[in-house]
Amino acid sequence: MKRMGLQAEEIERLYRANYSKFVNVLASATGSYESGRDATQEAFARALAARGQFRGEGSVEGWVWRIALRVANERWARADWGRQDDSALPDVRLVMPERDPALTEALKELPKRRRLFVFLRYFADLSYAEIAEICGVAEGTVSAALVQSREALGRELSRKGALR
Repeated sequence: MKRMGLQAEEIERLYRANYSKFVNVLASATGSYESGRDATQEAFARALAARGQFRGEGSVEGWVWRIALRVANERWARADWGRQDDSALPDVRLVMPERDPALTEALKELPKRRRLFVFLRYFADLSYAEIAEICGVAEGTVSAALVQSREALGRELSRKGALR
């Protein structure tokens, strides 16, 4: 049975437990940790205000991630996450590219959808199932994309001499 609505305490627990994950990913989408923190605050404020609209179709965390990614770039609000056109997806990137120029360049070579999956998996530590839920794709799509991304990143980093 699906439940309708959330208690404010559920959103607060998610916020306290996962704040840094949200900031890291949203900073990657917005360009700075300051804007990532602002986007995180806005996302949780929106989730709190809309908690009565939660329909129980998926996890609370997935629902809040979708809100957060929309906040990071308002044009996503109308995006069909499952579509093949990646123009509505965020252009995530390292916040401090100077720390690892080789990785920065290797990440730029990935298509936007794969790059988003990489950031959600390795910066937000989300499971394949959570990424699939957030992005509206099959879990197998996430799995395949991450395998391909790791291979592509490995090749590019090896080519640049960043892997030994």
